[in-house]
Amino acid sequence: MSANPSPTGKQPTATYDSAFLKACRREPVPHTPVWFMRQAGRSLPEYRKVREGVAMLESCMRPELVTEITLQPVRRHDVDAAIYFSDIVVPLKAIGLDLDIKPGVGPVVEQPVRTRADLARLRDLTPEDVSYVTEAIGMLTRELGATPLIGFAGAPFTLASYLVEGGPSRTYENAKAMMYGDPQLWADLLDRLADITAAFLKVQIEAGASAVQLFDSWAGALAPADYRRSVMSASAKVFDAVAGYGVPRIHFGVGTGELLGLMGEAGADVVGVDWRVPLDEAARRVGPGKALQGNLDPTVLFTDKETVEARAAEVLDAAAGLEGHVFNLGHGVMPNTDPDALTRLVEYVHTRSAR
Repeated sequence: MSANPSPTGKQPTATYDSAFLKACRREPVPHTPVWFMRQAGRSLPEYRKVREGVAMLESCMRPELVTEITLQPVRRHDVDAAIYFSDIVVPLKAIGLDLDIKPGVGPVVEQPVRTRADLARLRDLTPEDVSYVTEAIGMLTRELGATPLIGFAGAPFTLASYLVEGGPSRTYENAKAMMYGDPQLWADLLDRLADITAAFLKVQIEAGASAVQLFDSWAGALAPADYRRSVMSASAKVFDAVAGYGVPRIHFGVGTGELLGLMGEAGADVVGVDWRVPLDEAARRVGPGKALQGNLDPTVLFTDKETVEARAAEVLDAAAGLEGHVFNLGHGVMPNTDPDALTRLVEYVHTRSAR
């Protein structure tokens, strides 16, 4: 039996009837499912303990460690889905690019991609390049049982931004200069990254991931016309490449309120919404036929229990008319978040939304 339902949805699996996958398919659910971006990470003392002395990229390449870190928030918070512990630059490292994740900075690329000659460094990704991913997901799906595992990758625009800038940026001046000034080089770069990203997601799905999320973290820096003209086709290529597996495809970006409709058009089954746009308004922008994910402001978790519940209730109320809703934060869990606040939030959403 395949690890995932067929595109027709006829093949039963352990995870197929989970609340999370039902919500993604816009089917009736027993309760609104919950998971959190960055639920595995620095907010958990058990995470900090197992990561002691282990560099970020190295931790992504140790299957036993990946398995433990991915399972930690499932055990602690009773979330409805796990998300594979990795980083968006892992596939770029796997094809041999000289990059590292520097504490307090983020991904830093030794030689930025600035010319056509630089494209030659972006070779195809093979399953052998990331054999540790296949091994870790095999271990995880055995442990998770009926709890779905979400695979993920960085979207072509966000990966391109890191590669062209050489690291994190607030202005994306080099990336946007290439996009505006050398549109053919930009298109070829994103097309190459789309192939690498699609290959990375296929490895995760074939190993047993029940859904995938494409993080276009920095797409909010784009005007809608530029997104449509210069970015959307590359994201669509990624989604098209994995469409035949029949697993839900989630698309998320930060500050993408003006792009929500286009991000859905790119091929997502579920559109992630940050905290800036209420879910009922997001549904209007996205249009019918898509589930939505989100969208509590992560900073609300630094307040008292009553405030968290009141704000979570507002999110659930705004989602009341949606075809499908997965509760999440509007961005990742912040490092100083009290883990108990997350556990209580999961319990509150489950209880208040019970059908």
